[in-house]
Amino acid sequence: MAGGVGSRIWPMSTVDTPKQFIDVLGVGRSLLQLTFDRFGDLCKPENTWVVTNRKYADIVRQQLPDIPDENILMEPCRRNTAPCIAWVSWRIKAKNPKANVVVTPSDHVVTNDVEFRRVVSSCLAFSGESDAIVTLGMKPTRPEVGYGYIQADLGTSSARNKEIYRVDQFREKPDLETAKKYIQQNNFFWNAGIFIWNVSTIVNAFRVYQPSMSRFFETLLPLYGTPQEQVLIDEGFPRLESISVDYAIMEKVSEIFVCPASFGWSDLGTWGSLLTQVRRDLYGNACIGKDISMYDSHNCIVHTTQERKVVIQGLDDYIVAEKDGTLLICKLSEEQRIKQFSGES
Repeated sequence: MAGGVGSRIWPMSTVDTPKQFIDVLGVGRSLLQLTFDRFGDLCKPENTWVVTNRKYADIVRQQLPDIPDENILMEPCRRNTAPCIAWVSWRIKAKNPKANVVVTPSDHVVTNDVEFRRVVSSCLAFSGESDAIVTLGMKPTRPEVGYGYIQADLGTSSARNKEIYRVDQFREKPDLETAKKYIQQNNFFWNAGIFIWNVSTIVNAFRVYQPSMSRFFETLLPLYGTPQEQVLIDEGFPRLESISVDYAIMEKVSEIFVCPASFGWSDLGTWGSLLTQVRRDLYGNACIGKDISMYDSHNCIVHTTQERKVVIQGLDDYIVAEKDGTLLICKLSEEQRIKQFSGES
């Protein structure tokens, strides 16, 4: 899924170039490319699908040239994750009714790719022999208020996979006190928005719980892969309900499981979250750029990949970021105000 505007890490990411298309970590690969790389031998390029907004399609083609052009689905407008997932599910099912599918956002970070592939492989084996929907639950490292949570029934694991448990319920983003209680209970996990299922399972779930949406994609079955498909998508997609797959499907199905995992995951929704994911010096500073010198500064995140030389003195707990002639200097504690500074909607 690569259609989000992803502009919260401004000015590095904007609505014109969201964070999934940016080398956020300074490693020479965008988050989209790192997501593609992460699957390694698990999924061949011809079996990789990207759903994005029409205006980002050319960027996807440039960054992922190995993916067939027909596997890049262009949404005419934003309609949240349920219509996005429904479209690609019907499209995959038309090509391979027995396909096993992993759905993942393109703008997240994983620091342990080996463990990621191990967990995903295990869950694919599970979903391939059942009608179950599996979601990955990240083992929390702090009482985070910016994530939704999954409450698991850890009393008994699945007979087919000892790492997988039934989901008791999904919980919305909590306040700090509630998040602290979740951490103490040990059966709450961050909802990473990564889902694993057999394509027939998810299509049937849409038919039961989102019949209107499923009828739209069902009528396109004879036209998938033809020019007429995009014409009808452009006409009908904007009329679909804008709803997340969590509300549309996950909170309604009975056969839903969670696999608790720990592979260094972050959704990089804030500069603060980026600070936790990159290497820091002895003073807690994380610097992403060619030539950055820090003096008498602590716990700062500096992202200045376009400057030749940057010198910073006397800052504690600050964001310093530069992109295309725009410079941001902001306290980390005031990060929530960046959107009003940026002028982006």
